[in-house]
Amino acid sequence: FQYLKRFDQGYNLDTFCYEAHSVEGNPAECLQQFLLHCGIVDPSWSELRNFTWFLNVQLRDCEASVFCNSDFVQDTLQGF
Repeated sequence: FQYLKRFDQGYNLDTFCYEAHSVEGNPAECLQQFLLHCGIVDPSWSELRNFTWFLNVQLRDCEASVFCNSDFVQDTLQGF
């Protein structure tokens, strides 16, 4: 949710890193973000769950990758 919210606000996500157990927004705002970004017009709860699970796995892997670390790649892969 935090990545999607910042993406919509135009923030540079290259330097953002999720902090475990940090809470932002409210459940309604979170659901709205998922509905906007899941890519399905009228998703079921199962489709939303799959979308959030996949997004979470991808973002966790991205944060753990040295190739996505802005301190490591600096301007070499900016915006990649």
